[in-house]
Amino acid sequence: MSKGVPDELDGRRKAVILATCCMSLFIVGLDNTILNVALPSIGRDLGASVSGLQWATDAYTLVLAGLLMPAGSTADRIGRRRVFRTGLIVFAIGSLACGLAPGLGWLVAFRVVQAIGGSMLNPVAMSIITNTFTDPRERARAIGLWGAVVGISMALGPVLGGALVEGLGWRSVFWINLPVAAAALYLTSRYVPESKAPHARRSDPLGQVLVVVFLVALTSGIIEGPGHGWASPWIVGLFALSAASLAALVIHSGRRTEPLLDPRFFRSVPFSGATVTAVCAFAAMSGFLFLNTLYLQEVRGYSPFEAGLHTLPMAVATMVCSPLSGRLVAAVGPRPPLLVAGVGMAVSGLLLTGLGDDTPTALLITSYAVFGLGFGMVNAPITNTAVSGMPRAQAGVASAVASTSRQVGQALGVAVIGSTLAASSAAGGGVGNGLAAATHTGWWIVTGCGVAVLLLGIITTGPRARASAARTAAAFPSETGAESAAGGRRPGELPSADRASAR
Repeated sequence: MSKGVPDELDGRRKAVILATCCMSLFIVGLDNTILNVALPSIGRDLGASVSGLQWATDAYTLVLAGLLMPAGSTADRIGRRRVFRTGLIVFAIGSLACGLAPGLGWLVAFRVVQAIGGSMLNPVAMSIITNTFTDPRERARAIGLWGAVVGISMALGPVLGGALVEGLGWRSVFWINLPVAAAALYLTSRYVPESKAPHARRSDPLGQVLVVVFLVALTSGIIEGPGHGWASPWIVGLFALSAASLAALVIHSGRRTEPLLDPRFFRSVPFSGATVTAVCAFAAMSGFLFLNTLYLQEVRGYSPFEAGLHTLPMAVATMVCSPLSGRLVAAVGPRPPLLVAGVGMAVSGLLLTGLGDDTPTALLITSYAVFGLGFGMVNAPITNTAVSGMPRAQAGVASAVASTSRQVGQALGVAVIGSTLAASSAAGGGVGNGLAAATHTGWWIVTGCGVAVLLLGIITTGPRARASAARTAAAFPSETGAESAAGGRRPGELPSADRASAR
């Protein structure tokens, strides 16, 4: 098997490869949100405390964020199909074990196993797509569908989770992964060709350790801050360790010929903007689901399934808008979808800043649909911008940065918005009293995240930003016959979508 993907793959095989990659993304994304509605049932069945239940969700996000970067780099070096298949197997084993967990400690441990497998899927699948679809417009459409699955999987999590918990019990939210993983494993073995970087980069063990320490310390500090106190020695120490690791990573990467994460990536304004946009958008999404899950169940008295069903307008809007976003990126570039995304999320948050105990259902449904519209538009331009201009040999690392930013955004959204909710609830006499009013600060934060996405969409898609992406691409040596990750163009040449938007 050659190191690269064949130049010509028939359309059917390409479609199967894309579907296989999207299946893996679906189950990884689903596990980010499906567990929320199952937590009360898990707590009753396993006798878990609130903090213990928090770790049942946080362990997955924490480990996933910490390992995405090394997994993407390793796949580029030793083989993408090999790592992808391993990830599917490990994720399936972890899912099966979670569904059989006899106690909370076991559940948390098996969630870690799930995350280890999941870290081998998202960035590697994106790299497989990048190397399969070589035509720029064809690739943009494929990435658009990929971005749609990100939003759809996370939006469907609460709805599907509520139905499974009420119908089959909480363990079924893990077992649903098994048939999907099995099908993806079969299709991978049959249809996905092996591919590597044409000139395999040397491993960077110290860089990998520093990335993991940075992300784990940062995410742990964000997660544990509300409980321990932001000024506690433990939290301060975590943030200090995170900062020190980041500084060491920058110094170390600047001295290596082939670092794990090339600092030159961030000279591209679109790439850096995609990273920050992912953090803001997914912080808004996680905060949105967190606040609504509590409000709908604690204030309105809905069951888990009813609460999940109320978020269906968000899921439907995301399903409709995500493919549309991909087509817009392919046709006119990333700016229009990013602007719509920022406006949608900002308006949705603004509509709920006056949330009350008896807020009309019509207003809730409207705000949920508007948020789904915005969130559905944001994923395709994030992923497309992250890999545009990057060498195809480092596509796994580039897409892993975007995936990592999503996970960090999720952790940050829940931690920050959760801490403001806890403070407001305590001032109002506890979570049973005035919870609706206590969410107002959180909704203003969601609104601010939407405004940030809007501004970043303007700043990172203009002529100067595109010029910085061209300079970044030109700074890398040609590794595949003068082709970059944006597809079949010489370094420094803009993608066709960007040329169209420039006109």
